[in-house]
Amino acid sequence: MAQTESNSPAEPLPPAKPPSGRFTQGLPTIWADAMGRSSIRSAQVLLVLTLVAAVIWALTQVPVVVTPILIALILASAISPLVHWLTGRRWPRAAAVLTSFVAILAVFGGVITGIVFLIRSQLKDLSAQADIGIDRLHGFIVQGPYPITDTQINGIRNSIQNFILSTTFGNEALTGLRVAAEIAVGVILMAVILFFFLKDGERIRNFLIGFLPAGQRRKAHEAVDHGAIVLGGYVRGTALVALTDALIIGLALTIMRVPLALPLAVFVFIGGFIPIIGATAAGTLAVVVALIFNGPVPALVVLIVLVAANQLEHHLLQPLLMGKVLRIHGLAILLALAAGTALAGLIGALLAVPLTAVGWTVIKVWTGRDALHTSPSDAPEVTGSPDPNDDGRA
Repeated sequence: MAQTESNSPAEPLPPAKPPSGRFTQGLPTIWADAMGRSSIRSAQVLLVLTLVAAVIWALTQVPVVVTPILIALILASAISPLVHWLTGRRWPRAAAVLTSFVAILAVFGGVITGIVFLIRSQLKDLSAQADIGIDRLHGFIVQGPYPITDTQINGIRNSIQNFILSTTFGNEALTGLRVAAEIAVGVILMAVILFFFLKDGERIRNFLIGFLPAGQRRKAHEAVDHGAIVLGGYVRGTALVALTDALIIGLALTIMRVPLALPLAVFVFIGGFIPIIGATAAGTLAVVVALIFNGPVPALVVLIVLVAANQLEHHLLQPLLMGKVLRIHGLAILLALAAGTALAGLIGALLAVPLTAVGWTVIKVWTGRDALHTSPSDAPEVTGSPDPNDDGRA
């Protein structure tokens, strides 16, 4: 028996099988090796990037709709603690929402109205002082350490006059009127969206998360909660930092008797919402106004105060007020600002950093790396398939 087995021909070896696994199962051999798998993964990444680029392009085509939604979302995240505080004091939710909504509108409307009336009341005096200041600035430029001749100044003035009288300026003026109309429509739409976000934000969130698979809804609720915390903390912290800068520079302008100190301080406050460059640009305008109306010495004092305020902001206020909620490297902030400005101009610069912060928070929550921890009981669980006709009340 042993002899028979030893003389039998050897059985051929089975053919080599392609790498097993769910990814390569059923694929041709050319796609089953390392290069084939890398090609498939690269194609998937390109398709995802193409989809993301198409979505971003589509959103940039309707800024009148997208921008009010994003601004309303940011304001709702910042105001929602006031709504929760009022409801915790046994206020009816409708009264708490209405009070918070009217309060924020009254603050913005009051500031804008006050600035307009202040500028109108000082318009005549400002015109007279501006002529004197321009003559003083002209003498400083001509006789300064780096003098500029009258011929060069006249050439610049003639270029400006030619531009104003050209058709290009007329087209720009019409474009400005169209932009002003879009801004007015956007403000009204933003106010309406903000009211509904404050009133029905929880229902809207539950309805949208209901479209996700059941196993991912709890994590989605947690990501939304953490994103709201980061977004609200960023807005409130930025507002405090911007308010501090505005108070410091406004006080310096008032002491130096620079005209329009309050409007310039408000402009510094608004510029503070654009990280790194906003407050500096607004402060530079204050220095220019001080130079024209008050001369080089007051302008130098305002410049020194501006530099000191920026140092205070970067080294003390921002780490103290936003260090726990905004954990993004400075390079990421610069890249986000550049991308936002390229995509949507000034509005993109305003929204780039908070949206980047929220996006990074969502990624950390989804991958389980978020430092903030929300217990499972804090995230409501939504089950069942979403109904497009459901308004979220069920």
